[in-house]
Amino acid sequence: MLTIVDYGVGNLRSVYMAFRRLGVEARVTGAAADLTGATAVVLPGVGAFGDSIANLRALGLEAPLRAVIADGLPFLGICVGLQLLFEVSEELGEHRGLGVIPGRVRRFEGGLPVPHMGWNQIDQVQASPLWQGLPDGSHAYFVHSFYGAPTEPGWTAATTNYGVSFCSAVARGNLFAIQFHPEKSQDTGETILRNFLRVAGIAGSAA
Repeated sequence: MLTIVDYGVGNLRSVYMAFRRLGVEARVTGAAADLTGATAVVLPGVGAFGDSIANLRALGLEAPLRAVIADGLPFLGICVGLQLLFEVSEELGEHRGLGVIPGRVRRFEGGLPVPHMGWNQIDQVQASPLWQGLPDGSHAYFVHSFYGAPTEPGWTAATTNYGVSFCSAVARGNLFAIQFHPEKSQDTGETILRNFLRVAGIAGSAA
């Protein structure tokens, strides 16, 4: 079953409803034991990094999340769900993340207005199942003040320009994560979620 991790984030219901529109009923849970029986896992997220990682740890989800990724389960991180996968975040101090992706979460600099909010292009820099049927340069909806910066080559699947070219999607094996919000990105977001379901072998009435 598709499992959406509930750790008190703001966009949980909108992500759940996006999958329902594709004909897929997801299980929403904050119980670590539920992850072991999942077919695929989605980690959404809106809000501050420090609070988010603290909530994950309070629920005992840190190690189980690392385990499902290491075991090869299809995994999708969304927005802060991408950032939490990094080693460290610089948001409001320094916070240790899940450490799955080598690198840091950094703030936009150079006087750029933050948050980076609205529609922007996704420039595909690595082939990925997520991009099937999606033209390069498609637009998606962003709301964020920080971005993940991988320190090793091969992690970045897409970049977006906002004063600086930043990593807006990562992909490696079973692990996918996107900085933008697919649930707010209309056809682009629907295509990406549908592609993730295909990777996971989950068929819905519209998938």
